[in-house]
Amino acid sequence: MSNEMYDVAIIGGGPAGSTAATLLARSGRRVVVLERDKFPRFHIGESLLPFSTQAFDRLGVREKLNRTFLPKHGGEIIAACGTTSAKFYFKDGYKTSRDRAYQVTRSEFDKLLLDHSRENGAEVREETMVKNIVPGHDGVRLEIEAPGGSIETIDARYLLDCSGRQTIVGNFFKLKKSYDHLQKFSVFAHYENVDRPSGIDGTLIRMVRGLDRWFWMIPLTATRMSIGVVMDTSTFRAMKLAPEEALEKCIGEQPLILEEMANSERVSPVYSAGDYSYRNAKLFGDRWILAGDAAGFIDPVFSSGVFLAIMSAEKAADSLHEILRDESQKPRLFREYSRRVNRVMDMYLTFVNSWYRGKEFVEVFLNPTEMLQLAPAVNAVLAGNEGISFAIKWRMWVFYFFVRAQRFLAFSPRLSLVPRKSEASTPLGSLESVS
Repeated sequence: MSNEMYDVAIIGGGPAGSTAATLLARSGRRVVVLERDKFPRFHIGESLLPFSTQAFDRLGVREKLNRTFLPKHGGEIIAACGTTSAKFYFKDGYKTSRDRAYQVTRSEFDKLLLDHSRENGAEVREETMVKNIVPGHDGVRLEIEAPGGSIETIDARYLLDCSGRQTIVGNFFKLKKSYDHLQKFSVFAHYENVDRPSGIDGTLIRMVRGLDRWFWMIPLTATRMSIGVVMDTSTFRAMKLAPEEALEKCIGEQPLILEEMANSERVSPVYSAGDYSYRNAKLFGDRWILAGDAAGFIDPVFSSGVFLAIMSAEKAADSLHEILRDESQKPRLFREYSRRVNRVMDMYLTFVNSWYRGKEFVEVFLNPTEMLQLAPAVNAVLAGNEGISFAIKWRMWVFYFFVRAQRFLAFSPRLSLVPRKSEASTPLGSLESVS
């Protein structure tokens, strides 16, 4: 048992926890990170957004990332029927100065950030479980299970929950609210030797949009790719298949992907995740604050997860640093933090709702127009621009107007989004794979 008081205890050592830990430690704060796993460990969320690069510069990790990970110059959305597609390059975003992000193997990326926190003075305890939270007037007491099973107690003036989908504090205070209309299920794995274009087009994330599902194809290295499919949870259950069988079946029914996997080999287990869209009703209390997936997670479709984690952790760390210096600022800073994080989550929720509501979003997106610079504005938001400026806001309003109007009047060509089954030639089950 330790009677020493930490300034901030952080639950979770993923991108949010390590970002906050590095910033607070660099500011001279006594920080402890409590991570239940031993890094490296597998995680999904492998495609980053350019607007995180400013935070990476602040953290001092850009050179490490440049040496380790594949650049990402944009993305491509493809209609599953194979009739049309649209590429977007970050360099073409509305008044942007950020032309690239990273495609990352999360086990390596998360370990790099957590090790960087250690190097900058944060105390990191891996394989450590938080068993109980005891809020107090002047701080928070945590009961933790250390490696080996011993129970210890630590005290901190503030608690920052970056525990991801565990959302430990949110569950403790019963704040977690799921989005019933976004109950999705995803299955995914890593593959070697999937065909891809040469040059910067080979770094793009590709999303193939079907009628009731969509696929991602994320290049992780020069030879490895993450491939997954997202569908309604009810659709997955109706298949009555194990995740591995479901992934093989879905890919086998999508010629646009199957053709590129003719020489591929699965080199990871098939993973799955379900019912992952939620938000906590409150993002702060008297002695605690939530960041990253512990605050909320919308959907993986526009790669917002790591961006929101790093953005919210950076703002949380800055707020806590100021509050530790002057506690009278706490009500204002916590409210401002909550408003900003909720505003960005609302922005992505609007995007995601539009994506899933029908075919109209993809029909309009795949028929881009430079009129009024709508395409560059959408591009900027996809790159992580928070859309605060009125110049982007009104352009997004116009874009959503066309999406809504598309249901009644075909401004853009109608799409079936149904794969041409006759094009499929090789069932995925015949491809070589390893678990």
